[in-house]
Amino acid sequence: MARIVEAPKRGFERIGAHSHIKGLGLRDGKALRIADGLVGQVEAREAAGIVVSMVREGKMAGRGILLVGPPGTGKTAIAIAIAKELGKDTPFVALSGSEVYSAEMKKSEVLMQAMRRAIGVRIREYRKVYEGMVVDLDVQMTRHPYNPYQQVPKSAKITLKTRDEQKTLRTDETVAIELINKGVGLGDVIWIDAETGRVAKLGRCIEAPREEVYDIEAEEKVPLPQGPILKDKEFVHTVTLHDLDVMQARSSGGLFSLLFGGGETREISNEVRQRVDGLVREWVDEGRAEIIPGVLFIDDVHMLDIEAFSFLSRAMESELAPIIILATNRGLTRIRGTDIESPHGIPLDLLDRLLIIRTRPYTEDEIKEIIKIRAREEKVALSDEALEYLTKLGAMHSLRYAVQLLTPAFEVARKEGRDRVMVTDVERVKGLFVDVTQSVRYLKEYEEQFLK
Repeated sequence: MARIVEAPKRGFERIGAHSHIKGLGLRDGKALRIADGLVGQVEAREAAGIVVSMVREGKMAGRGILLVGPPGTGKTAIAIAIAKELGKDTPFVALSGSEVYSAEMKKSEVLMQAMRRAIGVRIREYRKVYEGMVVDLDVQMTRHPYNPYQQVPKSAKITLKTRDEQKTLRTDETVAIELINKGVGLGDVIWIDAETGRVAKLGRCIEAPREEVYDIEAEEKVPLPQGPILKDKEFVHTVTLHDLDVMQARSSGGLFSLLFGGGETREISNEVRQRVDGLVREWVDEGRAEIIPGVLFIDDVHMLDIEAFSFLSRAMESELAPIIILATNRGLTRIRGTDIESPHGIPLDLLDRLLIIRTRPYTEDEIKEIIKIRAREEKVALSDEALEYLTKLGAMHSLRYAVQLLTPAFEVARKEGRDRVMVTDVERVKGLFVDVTQSVRYLKEYEEQFLK
């Protein structure tokens, strides 16, 4: 009887091509054969681990990374793994070399916005707040000034409790309206900003008396707060430099820009970015913020032209620059916008600033392990025979082709009333979805007819 590579039950979720990548899979700087969603590529992963150490020590200034290797050898996966190793809040921005050619924005603007999306700012803010469980709430109502038949909040008296203190507060109509809009009731744990009066409802207190017991409760349960009612509370917000640029551009554009500016600012002036940079530096000097350098990954970098390369060379030396990772599968090729041939289609002055990491084609055993990982990620159960057949297809055609057949084969199996993929299912979808070599061969046969 065939052994089955089982997968958990399917549910609705968005599964990306690299959602299984959790890190570089290193132990003491050495790459494990299979770890954190990566398989093989030992040299490339260990080199990437050294890059991560250099980034953490602040020694990557003025440098970039270039990943070179055939298609489907894990260049994008390694770039994502580097970002994962740097921390969960590390921004990761992926860009294709052809995306910079936009009719709406200049090439330099596309690259600049991508770079600033790849730089995070963690802002820490301390506010005085009243926090506790609501044990008493009395909202005073009055007549609406323009409609005597309508009641509106006038003020509120609220009693908050923690494990160490109980206090009654009197609030104005602004806080009273906030309490009503947030649906605050007895037993809720809330905090009220002492300066702005903003109210946040944290959830239902675990120790609150329960008048009724429900079979289904969606409200979150939180413990009773400790300490004094009035306390200094830290709030952490993580944004990108581009987010701050957009907010600054809208605020400096006047009322019309704030009301009708739309969802995105197309081009941002250097003056706006300089103001944002100055503001961020002030926050960092005051200890209110810290900069999180992220990863800007540009795939198919040989598609960039000489103007874009010149911009990258300058931007790489900037104080506020992300870790720039480039990738290509080209050898000696012409630099776009010139008649000069160069390695990887990149100018030599930029190549001198890049640490080059190569990726190698996968072996058959490594292809098998990657297919198993992707099958688990896509919730596809494979029989041993189907796994072996997909491995052969990956070695014969390409790994990407074999992985692409996983979900279609599972759909065929489900229509046949089975919850696992057999060889017949893979053969069925293989006949329906051809690989690149077959599609080229097919069109080559009819080339003369197409040209007539």
